[in-house]
Amino acid sequence: MAKYDYDFVVIGGGPAGRRAAIQASKLGKSVAVVDDQKLIGGVSVHTGTLPSKTIRESVLSVTGWRDQHFKSRQPRNGVHMMQDSINSRLSTTLGDEVEVIDNQLARNNVAILKGKAKFTDTHKLAIQQNSQGQRTNFSVTADKFLIAVGTKPFRPKSIPFNGTTVIDSDSVAANLPMPKSITVVGGGVIGLEYATIFSTLDIPVTVVEAREQILEFIDRDVVANFVHQLTERGISLRLGRKIEKITLDDQDRPNIILDDGRQLRSEMLLFTAGRVGAVDSLGLEKVGIKCDSRGRLVVDKETLQTSQPNIYAAGDIIGFPALASTSMEQGRQAACHAFGVPLTNGGNSFPLGIYSIPEIASIGLSEEDARTQGYQVEIGIARFQETSRGHILGNCKGMLKCIFDLNDRKLLGVHIVGEGATELIHIGQAVINLNGGIDYLSDNVFNFPTLAEAYKVAALDAYNRLPKPRLRA
Repeated sequence: MAKYDYDFVVIGGGPAGRRAAIQASKLGKSVAVVDDQKLIGGVSVHTGTLPSKTIRESVLSVTGWRDQHFKSRQPRNGVHMMQDSINSRLSTTLGDEVEVIDNQLARNNVAILKGKAKFTDTHKLAIQQNSQGQRTNFSVTADKFLIAVGTKPFRPKSIPFNGTTVIDSDSVAANLPMPKSITVVGGGVIGLEYATIFSTLDIPVTVVEAREQILEFIDRDVVANFVHQLTERGISLRLGRKIEKITLDDQDRPNIILDDGRQLRSEMLLFTAGRVGAVDSLGLEKVGIKCDSRGRLVVDKETLQTSQPNIYAAGDIIGFPALASTSMEQGRQAACHAFGVPLTNGGNSFPLGIYSIPEIASIGLSEEDARTQGYQVEIGIARFQETSRGHILGNCKGMLKCIFDLNDRKLLGVHIVGEGATELIHIGQAVINLNGGIDYLSDNVFNFPTLAEAYKVAALDAYNRLPKPRLRA
């Protein structure tokens, strides 16, 4: 049997990579993580998940957004003070997270190798370190590898990025700007999260999206409620529109010309229309692994193996859903398969969360998908204004939608928009994965007053329309 430096080498220190590394270590394997960033954590910690969610929470705090129903929000005057508060919270949060990750890897005896990794063959990596201008090259061998390098913003040549008035999401995460107006190009998860953040700061926002609908993977009723809330706040949506040209005026302010001839002017443009895999320097051609036009790798969905059986891939680099939560699970599954450990998980349904303002969360089948798959369904809807907790919070615009199977009364899907949606969804996750349904939700006792009570309201809403069993004589 060949002798390698490590049993398992992970390329990338993001959620998928570190979860895989820790899992492999717990299986008694020798493990190393190769990462070329100054601090461990990957895109999730430094430019993606945590920065945007921390900025979101900071903005909600400094603007008094959650209290707007009861009192006037703070006037938008202390801009520099707000920026300082947001950036301070961001720095503290990310610093704490990096410390936690470092400690986790150290406790599990996972080696961290700093540098850029490049395959030279299917069992060997060349690693280039760059410290204080000095380059050091060395190599490392392993039995199995996991590619978990994540993605970076898509930057087409037609967009005049300048880092100040035309930026991508990495620039926002590094230092939240405070423009007088902004155009967000891309109506996906990232674009809508930042669009709603800027809107909460009372900054006029226009969203340009080439597709006719936003969030096509989310239940249509939830999206309709979400869009209504956005338009009520004055966010302008330009759907089904493509950009013909972008020019900059003498003050570098972007002028956007759409394919219907209309022009959009704003002080800043945030481009969020897609991301690409960070695979440029991995030397994939050396090991016969190919990627698509956006740098994503194709894997076997069951095993997470690439075309090279000893090389796995997980996380954003393999595409949808590209969430930190699912990436961690993919990393765990890859490590288990690599070393012959039977895969176990808490269920087949995984939640999806969008940290816009308001939040959106989803699990299981949408109404459209359930009907397409041949289910006979009944729908239960609860509006947060129907709960006492909703009145206490002053948040009466959210909704929770449950999809039930008419035949066996099981819960097929839950879709939420509103305050706390990404927390509330886990009740639906548990019920779906444990094969529960309308009877459990309608009979269960929820704490009062809570938003979780919306599950009971939705179940009773559906129950009232179900065929009633005949009583025995």
